[in-house]
Amino acid sequence: MYNLFKPEQPVGLMDFVRAAKSCITEITPAELKARLDAREDLLLVDVREAAEFEHGHIEGAHLVPRGIIEAAADTSYPKHYAPLSGARDRQIVVYCATSGRSAMAGAVLQMMGYKKVINLAGGITRWEAEGMPQVREAEY
Repeated sequence: MYNLFKPEQPVGLMDFVRAAKSCITEITPAELKARLDAREDLLLVDVREAAEFEHGHIEGAHLVPRGIIEAAADTSYPKHYAPLSGARDRQIVVYCATSGRSAMAGAVLQMMGYKKVINLAGGITRWEAEGMPQVREAEY
């Protein structure tokens, strides 16, 4: 595995995704659905962009785009997102379109001290392919 901070050669997106996935636990859509149905205490975080979220997301998900995850999770940052920054001891499930961005977001959260971070394997694409329900926002 590359040392991403001092690479021997340039690294690309998939190098970052592989590194993140090597240190984060994943959950299948069926396992997540069962936990949601059982009303487990978990924070569901969608790390996609707002337009993607509007096209369909998992009910109860909080939108925290990957580009702002560090700021949103850091209580010392004035514009942190309280549902996330206050969930350091809760189980957090992150997801994106296919699970790359969310794996990187999950790895960052772990580096920030979040202990119970899980990535949705295959992202919302797999969630939808397996027939799981989504909420769709009205588009005008």
